[in-house]
Amino acid sequence: MNTMKLQRFVPAGNPSRINTSRFGERPLWFRPITIIKVAEQSSGSGLVEDATLAQKKRELYQAVEGINRGIFGIPSAKKSEIESLVKQLESQNPTPDPTLDLEKVAGCWRLIYSTISILGSKRTKLGLRDFIALGDFFQTIDAVKSKAVNVIKFSAKGLSLLSGQLSIEASFKIASTTRVDINFEKSTIIPDQLMNVFRKNYDLLLSIFNPEGWLEITYVDDTMRIGRDDKGNIFVLERFEDDSNL
Repeated sequence: MNTMKLQRFVPAGNPSRINTSRFGERPLWFRPITIIKVAEQSSGSGLVEDATLAQKKRELYQAVEGINRGIFGIPSAKKSEIESLVKQLESQNPTPDPTLDLEKVAGCWRLIYSTISILGSKRTKLGLRDFIALGDFFQTIDAVKSKAVNVIKFSAKGLSLLSGQLSIEASFKIASTTRVDINFEKSTIIPDQLMNVFRKNYDLLLSIFNPEGWLEITYVDDTMRIGRDDKGNIFVLERFEDDSNL
């Protein structure tokens, strides 16, 4: 917008008088009309809010570095730090009614933090202590079909050919402006060799990653999404553009 079209000049008897403001030095007879001042203040407030969100997101990314998404447990102090940052972001959610704008939620996301944990005997039974390594966690949401697919990548240490994934398909329906109800539909593991590794404890594996229940979408913007489920878990995901390997 050309702001000069919105400015008016008021002649004054002493054009040499100078007023100093946050816009720099200017003669007192050069005064923007009120609408310009209001626009500047509003824009400034928005910039401050955007900067605060960006800073909190950076702090959250830093806090979750090197903890393997929290899946194998983290110190209580670290957990408190992360959850404090999550709450601060939730309090400034730029999309307060996410289910009314599901395009914001649709697409591919990668998990960067969750309070779901695999500890003790569960980790041992699933071979996740020594033999099997966890890769990325992805979630792809189809807003048109009301479907979601969770993909958990695995690889066997020392056996480069034995890598694959667990896929869990679910449907969802809108329960409120912030909540969706999720129904488990089916799961698959590929390749068959990986299924053979998990077969004995497959029910245990599904019990950990089964998304059935409800999910509250507590924060979403163009690059980050946060949710809380009916089991008390927190999920923080980042948008992932390249889903060619899913």
